[in-house]
Amino acid sequence: MKSVIVVGAGIWGTSLALRLAKSGWRVTLVEQYQPGHLRQASAGETRLLRASHGTDDWYARLARRARELWRDLGERVGEELYAETGMLWFARRAQGWERASASVLERLDIPHELWDPARAAALFPDFRGDDLEFVLWEPQAGVVRARRATQVTARLALAAGVTLVRGRAEPYGAGAREAAEPYGTGVLEPYNVVYPRGTESYGMAFQGWAEPRGRSRGPAVRVGEEVLRADRVVWACGAWLPRLFPGVADLQVTKQDTAHFAVAPGWDTPAWVDYDGSVYGHGDLDGLGMKVTSDAEGEPYDPETGDRRISPSSEEASRAYLRRRFPGLAQAPVLFSQVCQYTLTPDGEWVIAQPEDGVWLLGGDSGHGFKHAPALAEYVAEILDGAREPEPRFGLHPRVPVRGLRTSGRTDRADR
Repeated sequence: MKSVIVVGAGIWGTSLALRLAKSGWRVTLVEQYQPGHLRQASAGETRLLRASHGTDDWYARLARRARELWRDLGERVGEELYAETGMLWFARRAQGWERASASVLERLDIPHELWDPARAAALFPDFRGDDLEFVLWEPQAGVVRARRATQVTARLALAAGVTLVRGRAEPYGAGAREAAEPYGTGVLEPYNVVYPRGTESYGMAFQGWAEPRGRSRGPAVRVGEEVLRADRVVWACGAWLPRLFPGVADLQVTKQDTAHFAVAPGWDTPAWVDYDGSVYGHGDLDGLGMKVTSDAEGEPYDPETGDRRISPSSEEASRAYLRRRFPGLAQAPVLFSQVCQYTLTPDGEWVIAQPEDGVWLLGGDSGHGFKHAPALAEYVAEILDGAREPEPRFGLHPRVPVRGLRTSGRTDRADR
């Protein structure tokens, strides 16, 4: 039986662990905290699910599959993890990103409509759309209850036979950053070696020694004083990936503040995105209030030591947009706020790559990865099974900075 160690119990890691366990793999899931812990990007209360991705149809197809799987997962556990609220894209240009998205949706036969702004206004108690050319309506888009979905997926993975190991993981063996100096000098260090269930040596625990570089015995992970081994290791550890594999992938972690505003009854509206204004949100879901949040990349951020309070400038940016689009809410109090993070690649494409035999990196969500998780897990499972190769776009090649998979990144027009 094939074995795998998945490092990181965010939504990508838990989804992959669940998929592989259901496919017959022996799976060990390593997490230093708890699945759904507040330092994870996956711990945000909500994430949007949409098929529109500009001219790109690969992500549109994946999002459609993810929608199907989120609905199935919710039915399986008897809980609405995905709320299909519909989504409005506020188009400021007649031939901009939204028009390109509509063309892809048309080609893929994904439900959508182009609306006059006045029609969209009828869905909100208060709305100003005089700067809009049209509105792209996605009726089968919506909102995933993100943190809850992560916790549920982790629970299902454990029920499927996944072994959860609590501890801080580090690369071990050839290419391991932490072991670079001992390997380089030929010093051998003792470690406890534990083989997970499903490997030939399962049940054996003995004192091992770190070999000099180039004499690795296969994929391995160091967790405290133990070394776990398996046929494959997948590092799906989000914002911790760049510190564990510095220079392997050009990843930047940024602080992303989210704000929800107190609203009166009637604001249970569809989700919405202003691509050119780089702002997104949704109506009052589960009593959390109206979410209005900038998608522009924030300042560099450490997920363990960074301040978990949103900055005054972030609240003001959200209020500026409220004044522009929903003026009746401009003075609404903040009901709930949360700091998340993006782990960004320069071009917004993910990292799905094998830097050495049997070791895979799965990261660089770039702010648009959560919604795809169950479908991405299917895709990565096929890669680990040898049934397919990852798309070239996900490799470790130099990336050219480009926008287009989330929003424009511009904010200069948001409060005009």
